[in-house]
Amino acid sequence: MNIQIKTECTDIDWGTVPEILKSVGMAHYSPEKHRQAFEASCCTIFLYDGEDLIGFGRAISDGAYQAAVYDVAILEKYQGHGFGKRIIQEILSRVSNCHVILYASPGKEGFYEKYGFRRMKTGMASFLNKDAMAKRGFTE
Repeated sequence: MNIQIKTECTDIDWGTVPEILKSVGMAHYSPEKHRQAFEASCCTIFLYDGEDLIGFGRAISDGAYQAAVYDVAILEKYQGHGFGKRIIQEILSRVSNCHVILYASPGKEGFYEKYGFRRMKTGMASFLNKDAMAKRGFTE
């Protein structure tokens, strides 16, 4: 493996982003919508094995004291090799002055607990697709 980190949104095959998200059971949108989201983020991390995009993650922030992590995903065949850890560590190092929130895919909470994340007792969300998110285990 020849793993490289890229932090810029240039020369990204945006069609691969929703494919990776879909392959790991995460929400996905059009390639253009993902491009917009990543370009509007304060921090973007893309992992490549040679020329192949294998994973990514991003954060948004007010730049003062709040940040949120989104879209952390690794192709299944690369999971379990520390690449998710690398993405999270890279993101957290770039928002180290902030309180950081995220919502984990159901069953993946333990991964984030290793990096200091804890369940919130008062966290709430208003999703566009409320029924689907409840069915997937994100809300009560």
